Amino acid sequence: MSEAADIGLIGLAVMGENLVLNMASKGFTVAVYNRTTSKVDDFIAGRAAGKTIIGVHSPEELIKNLKRPRRVMIMVKAGRPVDLVIESLLPFLEEGDIVIDGGNSEFPDSVRRTDELKEKGILYVGTGVSGGEEGALKGPSIMPGGNPDAWPHVKDIFQGISAKTDQGEPCCDWVGSGGAGHFVKMVHNGIEYGDMQMICETYQMMKDGLEMSNEEIHGVFSKWNEGVLDSYLIEITRDIFGHKDEETGKHTVDLIMDRAGQKGTGKWTAIEALDIGQPLTLIGEAVFARCISALKEERVAASKVLDGPGTKFEGDTATMVADLEQALYASKIVSYAQGYQLMRAVSDERDWKLNYGGIALMWRGGCIIRSVFLNNIRDAFEKDPGLTNLLLDQFFEKAVENAQASWRRVVSQAALLGIPMPAISAALAYYDGYRTERLPANLLQAQRDFFGAHTYERVDKPRGEFFHTNWTGRGGTTSSTTYDV
Repeated sequence: MSEAADIGLIGLAVMGENLVLNMASKGFTVAVYNRTTSKVDDFIAGRAAGKTIIGVHSPEELIKNLKRPRRVMIMVKAGRPVDLVIESLLPFLEEGDIVIDGGNSEFPDSVRRTDELKEKGILYVGTGVSGGEEGALKGPSIMPGGNPDAWPHVKDIFQGISAKTDQGEPCCDWVGSGGAGHFVKMVHNGIEYGDMQMICETYQMMKDGLEMSNEEIHGVFSKWNEGVLDSYLIEITRDIFGHKDEETGKHTVDLIMDRAGQKGTGKWTAIEALDIGQPLTLIGEAVFARCISALKEERVAASKVLDGPGTKFEGDTATMVADLEQALYASKIVSYAQGYQLMRAVSDERDWKLNYGGIALMWRGGCIIRSVFLNNIRDAFEKDPGLTNLLLDQFFEKAVENAQASWRRVVSQAALLGIPMPAISAALAYYDGYRTERLPANLLQAQRDFFGAHTYERVDKPRGEFFHTNWTGRGGTTSSTTYDV
């Protein structure tokens, strides 16, 4: 069959398979290829049977089955595997054809691929796809970027298969040029790291601090999912605490090793924040929390040697649970505020002109961090497109003000009980730092100037003028070059 398919897809792992089924269910014909061709045959004979899905056994055969301009979506492991797939396709592509990378690629790779393929007349799209297995099948959040000339050719497919808001708006729109799509997906994943870690911290407080049962915790998350924390992650956490292992009859969550994995997107987010000088403290702590969880054997040994406070919670459990809800809510607001700070800084540096309200819309459905208050984020940026920080929006300012006392009680109680809350406490520290007019960095600058003649600005002089003090009387007047990393 020749030129029969609307789009081709390479990589029949979980996300690839379900995206193909999603496309077929929306009326598109899809040609599929996998390096292990037996997976193609099994898929065609199984879940794809009777659907508008064509199985092929080579990149050349895939291209021959596509309508012009050819659209090929790659769903393979990030890094070198993506480049190898692109190389295998190039001999069969023509000018104006479109290559789409739908994996979790690092955004600098998408910047490079956009430029390299443009030189060959090929249009590149680097798109974030969020929602996991269910989202891919029923409607994910899709964040495309790359060569803008490609957008008209993929828009109908992407918006057709994406999740929709309650108002019917597709959770997909063009993000920006170069690596903008994968960058926004990276920040999404960083926020996801933070959300998951903070939920885990509230769980540990309930389990170890308040000595609540799994049934009681299940009830708490059921209630929380009907309030300000209504979100996908709260919903699935509720379901996790209601699930029991068929073999043992015990709660499944208690049988799972407390050693977290990660695929790198949270780390990339933290690294980018460090590179551009943005205080992404909460997400950074969430990444490090996974790192310390991986030290399972060391922690087991340390638990037999290192003592904690040995105190027990003596307050009212219901009151502390209510405080936990507010602390999690306020910390979640900080997580998004930090994520949007990073997006603004990188967008300004790369001239991407990101639509921040539009990004909130794309995250409103289908993705892992979808939650009710994304509507409020969208409203905040529609009201003030130049908003520098979500905490300064009236809605979020009031929400944090109302939650502040609970937030502080939770962090204080966790410290007294010896229960780690790296992400929630980092969120509070960021809030206090951001609202403080004068931080102790004046002393830090004095220290830097004392030992390294790094200079400082003065509060009684214009910004941009730098001074050096001969602190010891032996240093002279020579100073170091002033710069910010």
